[in-house]
Amino acid sequence: MSSSTSRTSAVVTGAARGIGRAVAVRLLAAGHDVVVTDLDPDAVAATAAEIGATGVAQDVRDPGSHRAVAAAAVARAPLGVWVNNAGVGFDGDLAELPDEQVRALVEVNLLGTLWGMRAALAAYAAAPGGRGEVVNVASLSGLGPVPGLSVYAATKAAVVSITTSVALEAPEGVGVHAVLPDGVATPMVEAMHGGTGQRLVESGGRLLTTEEIAEAVLGLVGSRRVLRTVPGWRGAAMRAGALVPSAAGPAMALFEAQGRRRAQRRSTS
Repeated sequence: MSSSTSRTSAVVTGAARGIGRAVAVRLLAAGHDVVVTDLDPDAVAATAAEIGATGVAQDVRDPGSHRAVAAAAVARAPLGVWVNNAGVGFDGDLAELPDEQVRALVEVNLLGTLWGMRAALAAYAAAPGGRGEVVNVASLSGLGPVPGLSVYAATKAAVVSITTSVALEAPEGVGVHAVLPDGVATPMVEAMHGGTGQRLVESGGRLLTTEEIAEAVLGLVGSRRVLRTVPGWRGAAMRAGALVPSAAGPAMALFEAQGRRRAQRRSTS
């Protein structure tokens, strides 16, 4: 930002660690006054102190919490960027996931994003000029079949869908985008149970870094692009599987075998 008068605030949800933290660091470097949120109050306070942001404890399942976060951001500077990053990634087949994990996947990944989008859009509408950016952190899994991560993938597919629709609903001057990363080296991936879902996540080669996703997020800010897959070639492969799901089984088996081999090599290295 060239001056204090042009400085804007930015919100990043689920930013105590992982992708959210990397995005917050990148937004700070770009000159934004950043508010980071997380369910864990101690973790978000520590992260905020370490990177020089404002930390707010937030349960993204509560729509009122997003309005409170927006108010906290606007109190510091006009809101310019809102990144819906908070998410959970419980892996397992639909039939085996506990009820509470299914509910959390839907409420955190989808409803949390919807509430965040609504709060950001309301803040932009209330501000002079009505300009701003919303970036949703979705997933490559939202583009096609991902056995072993079926519920997670369904929530991310919904995030992709709402992003493309609201990008057309939003008034001029408000950009709505989503980044769709392949597997990223985060605690969420590390916590997976080593089943089909995790092997598919790791089938694309090396896991992406959180910094790579942060760069992709910042690259969407101010652009006309609505969706960006990282890496691009995996997006094409996932879309092909979605077009002909009945023929996706052999490809999924191949990807799973690749993920298994890469996991084995990593464990012995």
